[in-house]
Amino acid sequence: MGAGLVAVSCSRTENLQVKAAKAPDPPTVAVAKATTEDLAHNLILTAEFKPFQEVDVMAKVAGYVKKINVDIGDQVKQGQLLAVLEIPEMIDDLTRAKAAVERAQAEVARANDELKRAQSAHEIAHLSFTRLSAVAKQKPGLVAQQEIDDAQSKDLVSEAQISAARSNLTAAEQQVHVNNAELQKLKTMYDYAMVTAPFAGVVTKRYADTGSMIQAGTASNTQAMPLVRLSENSLLRLILPVPESVVPTIHIGQQVEVRVPTLTRTFSGRVARFADKVMYSTRTMDTEVDVPNPNRTLIPGMYAEVNLSVASRHDVVAIPIPAVEAGSDPSSGQVTVITPDNRVEVRQVKLGLETSTKVEVRSGLKEGDLVVIGTRSGLEPGQEVRPKLTTMGAP
Repeated sequence: MGAGLVAVSCSRTENLQVKAAKAPDPPTVAVAKATTEDLAHNLILTAEFKPFQEVDVMAKVAGYVKKINVDIGDQVKQGQLLAVLEIPEMIDDLTRAKAAVERAQAEVARANDELKRAQSAHEIAHLSFTRLSAVAKQKPGLVAQQEIDDAQSKDLVSEAQISAARSNLTAAEQQVHVNNAELQKLKTMYDYAMVTAPFAGVVTKRYADTGSMIQAGTASNTQAMPLVRLSENSLLRLILPVPESVVPTIHIGQQVEVRVPTLTRTFSGRVARFADKVMYSTRTMDTEVDVPNPNRTLIPGMYAEVNLSVASRHDVVAIPIPAVEAGSDPSSGQVTVITPDNRVEVRQVKLGLETSTKVEVRSGLKEGDLVVIGTRSGLEPGQEVRPKLTTMGAP
């Protein structure tokens, strides 16, 4: 009988060991931790750098290039002398205009003398008429009436001559003003023979050489040749075609990141201006970003990728996008949470801003919660699991 009890006891021990061997280990699931961070929804747009301003420098007067002081690649300052034109006929015009001014001034002097002479003649004629009139009143009949009438006539004539002399003097003075204006105009035109830089920049093209004939670039119907092309490259601009859906988020002064693939560098830029109108053909709005380029590292023509921030959230709870099962609308979803005792729990969450890798959770989770990011098939609420923390990419 003792042998029987030993046999039964051994059999039970073996059964318990078999059952213990058959009990499965908790499954391992990949999880991520809910974190508090800043999220931003960015739009990448590509554009080509353009000079802030660029102009073909024209001559306002026609002439031959006497001297050109710059060449391609030269940095120039505003007002710096670029070229000098030779205009021989304009020197003759200046000489003639100066002579005209001197002649007009001589006419003023002559007219002034004529006025003084007329005033003197008037004083004598008026004095004679006054004396004769006084004698005639005191002693009637002593002076013939004809003599008095002649004196009065001469007085009136001399007075009219004063008015004429004053008119002549005024006309001569006005002629001086006219001739001075013509002389000043010619001097101004002659100054245009000195072609200067309208702004600080770099010479990107040279059209003319010494001795070249340059036509005046003042008429749209003439094919005038420029002297040089000048570009302001210390500040560059990017013209971005912003989609219609993003237009409401654009504002002046908005800071953007500008990545230049050829340089593998990132620069800072600022939204400086926009068209404030959506083009019908493309449904986009031209938006200009200014990028400072003080060291001339960037070159017009380079392509750039602009990281335009469409929306942003600060200090929000975020989880990886694969952790969310879509709900009935974009603002709701479902996540599988691993509790502190390693049990499965399904929660409904409210969602917010979504980036390329993460999504904002407005309610339903707190910082530090573990959410399943791998496959959730086969997991049941309350089931024990073994969580394995996995790091996802940055937002």
